[in-house]
Amino acid sequence: MNILDKIVKDKRIEVNLRKGLIPLSQLEASVLFDRDSASLAHALRNSTTGIIAEHKRRSPSKSVINQDLNVQDVAKGYEQAGVCGMSVLTDGKYFGGSLDDLLLARAAVKMPLLRKEFIIDTYQIIEAKAYGADVILLIAAILSKAEIKTFSELAKSLGLDVLLEVHNEEELHKSIMPSLDMLGVNNRNLKTFDVSLETSKELSEIIPDDFVKVSESGISSIEAIKELRPYGYQGFLIGENFMKTGNPGTSATEFINTLN
Repeated sequence: MNILDKIVKDKRIEVNLRKGLIPLSQLEASVLFDRDSASLAHALRNSTTGIIAEHKRRSPSKSVINQDLNVQDVAKGYEQAGVCGMSVLTDGKYFGGSLDDLLLARAAVKMPLLRKEFIIDTYQIIEAKAYGADVILLIAAILSKAEIKTFSELAKSLGLDVLLEVHNEEELHKSIMPSLDMLGVNNRNLKTFDVSLETSKELSEIIPDDFVKVSESGISSIEAIKELRPYGYQGFLIGENFMKTGNPGTSATEFINTLN
């Protein structure tokens, strides 16, 4: 069983517990549920940098990245830096995140927020909307084509953007459908955790231009972004690079200033 299988197994248990605690009607009655979402896809299309910055305390591959920071401060710092949006990890067991992180970030900033989560149930999409997300992440490696269709169409009906993440050509072919806004290529091999930008380069040719192309994982330098831009990438997800510093906002500002 690889790490992704383990996470999904635990996630199913967690989601069933959450469903028992908070009914859908309660989520739909949330103050944030009727809020107009901000489009990350639109922000990326109109940006000169395309940076999506991440709030991530730890990960299975790196253990602790940064446990000391306040999520509101990180969000404000990123917004001031001029990032296009912020990715907020809400998985607790493996990444040290929570839905409260999403709520606190939403209270602090106006920019698009991505709920970065292992979505395996429609309940989590309603949850994302109720807690202030503008975008959901769907991971092709853990979903069937039918699930991708159901989940993405539900998200669109709620006014949420959809970022679908793939790792290889097979996942990409089963995933392409009109209810997606962005196609993300994860450069990390989930079995070995090795990272290679070649994954983004190879898959770029078969991603239709209707979608905003996003490259994820292993982007820690200006050079990496400059290398990927000719392949049509308009979005770049950067997590650990900013989070491992004492002030992610300042780190993101310096990075963006250099990139421009």
